[in-house]
Amino acid sequence: MSSVLQHIPPIDLHDFFTNIDLTTLAVAAPSLFILAHLVPYLWDSHAARSIPGPFLAKFTDAWLGLVAKNGHRSEVVHEMHQKYGPLVRLAPNHISIADPDALNIVYAHGNGALKSNFYDAFVSIRRGVFNTRDRQEHARKRKIVSHIFSQKSVVEFEPHIRQHVADLIAQWDHPPPPPDVRPGVNYLAFDIVGDLAFGAPFGMIAAAKDVAKVPRNQEGAMDSYGKDDSDEDAVEVPAVKILNGRGEYSMALGVLPPWWRPFVRMIPWYRRGSKDVKTLAGIAIMAVKKRLASPTDRVDLLSKLKAGRDSNGNPMGREELTAEALTLLIAGSDTTSNSTCAIIYHLAHNPHIQQRLHHELDEQLGTEDEIAATADQVKRLPYLEACINEGLRIHSTSAIGLPRVIPDGGLTILGHFFPAGTVVSVPSYSIHRDTAIWGEDVEDYRPERWFERDQAAMQKTFNPFSVGPRACVGRNLAFLELQIICASLLRRYEFVLESPDEPLGLQLQTSEGFLRKPLGCMVGIKRRDV
Repeated sequence: MSSVLQHIPPIDLHDFFTNIDLTTLAVAAPSLFILAHLVPYLWDSHAARSIPGPFLAKFTDAWLGLVAKNGHRSEVVHEMHQKYGPLVRLAPNHISIADPDALNIVYAHGNGALKSNFYDAFVSIRRGVFNTRDRQEHARKRKIVSHIFSQKSVVEFEPHIRQHVADLIAQWDHPPPPPDVRPGVNYLAFDIVGDLAFGAPFGMIAAAKDVAKVPRNQEGAMDSYGKDDSDEDAVEVPAVKILNGRGEYSMALGVLPPWWRPFVRMIPWYRRGSKDVKTLAGIAIMAVKKRLASPTDRVDLLSKLKAGRDSNGNPMGREELTAEALTLLIAGSDTTSNSTCAIIYHLAHNPHIQQRLHHELDEQLGTEDEIAATADQVKRLPYLEACINEGLRIHSTSAIGLPRVIPDGGLTILGHFFPAGTVVSVPSYSIHRDTAIWGEDVEDYRPERWFERDQAAMQKTFNPFSVGPRACVGRNLAFLELQIICASLLRRYEFVLESPDEPLGLQLQTSEGFLRKPLGCMVGIKRRDV
């Protein structure tokens, strides 16, 4: 056989493509394209052919890619569930399962399910605890990271949170009030995470501007940690805008097959998103560099990360430390600002709810001198907690179904067996609108439901921070921030409709990258006499 092969002349690809008949190519190319999508559907290796969904989604990932790029994935997927039922096919190998009972199967401890290649689109600098897919590596990282977000550790950050809330209030106290509260809330969230993570705020509240700094030479910055730094080596960038662009890009890219991604990145919209990824990494690089170049006794998240050790006693390396700092920056800013905006918006559109919250705040906090509420004070505010939870339910900032790969041996979910390798997800947006759990008025912002309905069923379904071993490690800090921010702002101000003629119950306009963000929060601000 080998002697025969030696006499076969090599194929000249240039000659082959030069001499190929164009008519044959015109017929063959579409045929091959159709077969590449039709054969997997007919083969049905993931036992998904019987699961309903959009027609194109049965054959190609392009349907979900376009939906994700358009910025309303959660709403569209929810519409599909309302049309087809709890199981919907979103792509040839991706099934969305809109049922609360699926949460603890798909995301449970010890079920063997891994994160899908969707998370590869979120890797920057190097893999962090959020986008690590290897189970052992994730366990190692989580061991180092999780202790810094314990309830005891989080309380240490309370004075810094309160200081930045007081700074924002001091700015809002001076007329004219801002026409849109969203920028101020964004500045607040970024300054808090900057201070807690890197020992110094970004200065957005003071500047009243979306601004952060990146190194002129990001590659060089990675090689000069611990050295004296100067602002002359940095340029200013709009961090909030870049963070939004990065989320939109990574979401739209992540739902596409890995082999598509190099080609898709050539499209101008994706090229801009790729630039946002690099710039956002530069913000983390700059912040970490400045923090390490200025030793201090200040306890912050970065110092805790640096002091952390894995089970072998090894610390994080420089790049790994920066990657985790980037995760802190993203998770600690966008989620807090998005949720705060949504809560303020719904309170403004429901004056009777805001009035009841004002009554609780006045009764429990009284006329104490502190401008910003304390951690001890917010613990005794059950209606505030209900208002926050209702905001997190109706405006799920992390609303998509986080994709997981079925492990060897398969899993049975809602009576359907899914073989190994199938990608499944449970969309928070949809289960937060399950009428059997929340009532027929699921689209209404009504905190009272948290006292009236089945508490066990609601807590089982409520999924703002995910569940299982990959749940958000910073949930304690995130909720404390929301409590202090909302208690302080609502004690100080009344938020009212921008226009008296504006209809109540108007839907909050959003755009979704990885997170759902409000496009604005146009409400009036009135100073209360407390």
